[in-house]
Amino acid sequence: MSGKDQKKATALEEKLEFLRSVTKSSAANETSILVDASKYIKELKDKVSQKPDQLGGTSSSMPMQRVSVSSVELEKKRRGFRINVSMEKSQPELLTSVLEAFEELGLDVLDADVSCADDTAFRLEALGSSQREDAETSVDEKMVRQAVLQAIKKCMHH
Repeated sequence: MSGKDQKKATALEEKLEFLRSVTKSSAANETSILVDASKYIKELKDKVSQKPDQLGGTSSSMPMQRVSVSSVELEKKRRGFRINVSMEKSQPELLTSVLEAFEELGLDVLDADVSCADDTAFRLEALGSSQREDAETSVDEKMVRQAVLQAIKKCMHH
């Protein structure tokens, strides 16, 4: 196997391992991991359709928002978070406010995909890693979600 092929295989293995950790799959082969991921996505979609009132503000004065945070294990046993935020309509300074919230929590953004512009939908998918190692100041999913919701609220009132 050439060096280039080896890198591709390693990258694929890392992505499959990441998918396994996110979906809490115990499968060993690629097909089973993908089947488990598909089931996990369906479960999430079912939860979303059953509980829209628990996903964020839905009052007529606030655009529909969704915030989800899940824990993931990163290399070297570091803890990370997969953060997804979506809103029907972006707000001025929303991205800045969310990134400031990450900074206040001590989260490093390792990877992000963002789509936002005035008067269009806002979408952020980010992978963050906690800089804090000690248990007393460690960050959990609930803290991250609350910080993001506060950042959104802050933008809505300005």
